Amino acid sequence: MPDIGYTPALFLTALLLPAFGYLYLRYRDARTLLWFLGFFFSLLAGLRFFAAGRELQHPWLLAAGQCSIQISSALFLASLSPLKFRMGRFQIFYVIPYILPLVVYSILLYGVYGGVEPRGPSLLLFSALGLICLCSALSWGAEPNIMPSWVGMSTCAALGCIAFWTFFVAGAARTLTLVEAANLLLAAMFIVFVYRRFSPGVLLSVAGFAAWSFDILEAIPAIAQTPATHPELSRVLEMGKGLAALGMIVLALEDELASNQAAQERERRARRELEAYSNLVLAHRRVEDFDHQGSEICEVVAEHSRFRQAALLLHDAGKFRLAGSAGLDAATAKALAELARRIPASGFLSAGSSPSAVEQSLTVRLDLDPWLRPGDDLKRLRFTSVLAVPIASRASTEGALLLAGMRAGKIMPGRKSEPLRLDDLLPLELLAGRLQATRSQTIMMEKLVDSEKFSHLGQLAANVTHELNNPLTVVLGYATLLGETSALPAQDRKALDAILAEARHMRSTLESLARIARPFGDQQAAVSVSELLSDMGELHRSEFLSRSIEFRLNIAPALPRVLCSPHQLRQAVRHCLQFAMDAVENPAPSFEEPKTIRVEAASEGDRVQILVGHSGPSFANPERAFDPFAAAPADAEDSSLGLSLCATLLKDNNGRAMAVNLEPKGAAIILELKAA
Repeated sequence: MPDIGYTPALFLTALLLPAFGYLYLRYRDARTLLWFLGFFFSLLAGLRFFAAGRELQHPWLLAAGQCSIQISSALFLASLSPLKFRMGRFQIFYVIPYILPLVVYSILLYGVYGGVEPRGPSLLLFSALGLICLCSALSWGAEPNIMPSWVGMSTCAALGCIAFWTFFVAGAARTLTLVEAANLLLAAMFIVFVYRRFSPGVLLSVAGFAAWSFDILEAIPAIAQTPATHPELSRVLEMGKGLAALGMIVLALEDELASNQAAQERERRARRELEAYSNLVLAHRRVEDFDHQGSEICEVVAEHSRFRQAALLLHDAGKFRLAGSAGLDAATAKALAELARRIPASGFLSAGSSPSAVEQSLTVRLDLDPWLRPGDDLKRLRFTSVLAVPIASRASTEGALLLAGMRAGKIMPGRKSEPLRLDDLLPLELLAGRLQATRSQTIMMEKLVDSEKFSHLGQLAANVTHELNNPLTVVLGYATLLGETSALPAQDRKALDAILAEARHMRSTLESLARIARPFGDQQAAVSVSELLSDMGELHRSEFLSRSIEFRLNIAPALPRVLCSPHQLRQAVRHCLQFAMDAVENPAPSFEEPKTIRVEAASEGDRVQILVGHSGPSFANPERAFDPFAAAPADAEDSSLGLSLCATLLKDNNGRAMAVNLEPKGAAIILELKAA
């Protein structure tokens, strides 16, 4: 009859085995796979008790059971200390040269010799296998690992000496039992060093492996010679297996809980980081004021991101310059400013020029060595590699946000440091996109304001030319008629010639003034409205997200191209979008619904209309919406000036701009252009 006293524990282990299979399918890591295989081989070895009860003690069946025992205990060690060594082109796990001698030892002892203790030359063979196993264990323990090397080597040496003593005193079979127990004790030690916490999972796992290793008591003659102790000891061993399996499942659940908590903490940190970046006031009238804010931007980045050091490079007058830094000492900042001037404007941070910092990230690992000179201070300061977030437009790179000094973050059990993740870089990439959009808008606004000033100057020149041209024509006409019809004295003829010469000189001056009055905008071309509006939507998407604005884009199919200046149309649409964003962010008290901006494009006859609508306040007087410095919904001077510039740009391109109020609420700007 088979002994069924240990059957509940064995049954519990069998029930927990699918749980380890699920853990591997869930996490797909080597540790959970080795745990599954370890308990699988342990379950196979446990079936030997049933074989013994049914008197099926075939030598090769016993050899298979003993091999399963050794493989199971070694796999638990490998899961907690997965170290490798290099042999030629291959990397081999230490567990392989450690377990192979034990497997051969078990096959020879139980399969070939039928469990008979070796004698004579066979004793040397078993001793050699044990020596190979001990050397592998010592090499494994000497490798730098979570457990200190001196602890690993001393423990392996002590257990190895005890194993050899047992081999010569108690026999070869007892030695295998001691090796299994030693592996399980080492596994319990590794759990303590790997997880380094006081938790139910650690306690259950350590207690389970410790109880499982009680098989070492069979090597003590007093216990081995007492038959009554064997059933009780077997039950303790089987209960230890179940306890260890339960503890390791709890360990996996604790790791999952810690991972979820770390993910929540990263999410909260990213939210705080985005909030800090959104509080930066980046809108300025002139680009010089924007660039002077570089140090403030870097200080916010160094305070709220995972990086202690930040520097901002901006393109200016055909070269890069250091606009600001934070967390860098004066010597490093000075050397970095000198290096920035040596970086060529073309090809910097182009696609594929540098490896990505994280997969699917725009941030790259930038090597500064190509721009370093012999004796450069950055090389002496060991500041030769940084992470760079490109500040890029569609055509070129306008700058970069350089990052260094990554903070460790929250360290997970079994890891030396928290790795850099995509969500650590996403807020910085959104900030870089906002910097590029705002700086480009500031540059364009500055140019458009200057253009508007020249436009008014041209209108003044045209008015002066018109007012002076009429009386000058009369003067020239009468002077010419007088010179042709009258016989004048020589003195009067000389005075008349002087009048004609000065009048013609004045006419030439007025013609020059008239040329100044004529606009000299960009060359007109056939522009695709669909592509332009799609690009504008993508350009402002990060700003819409940071302001919690719902953006809707609806473009009619088969929309014809329009004949205009591409640059000026883009600026007109940009001003309309900026006006809409300012309007929805300052609603009247009655408007508490979500902020919405919609852009629509459709054609009607030979005209194409672009509608930029918003859910903010309506126009008090739509007819005066394009007057310079008119009261805007946001009470912002820049918004009204932007609409005035927008109307001027449309007029220069043979189009017109209209302002309408929407029902039941909201307002819209309609840009109408001629189809190409």
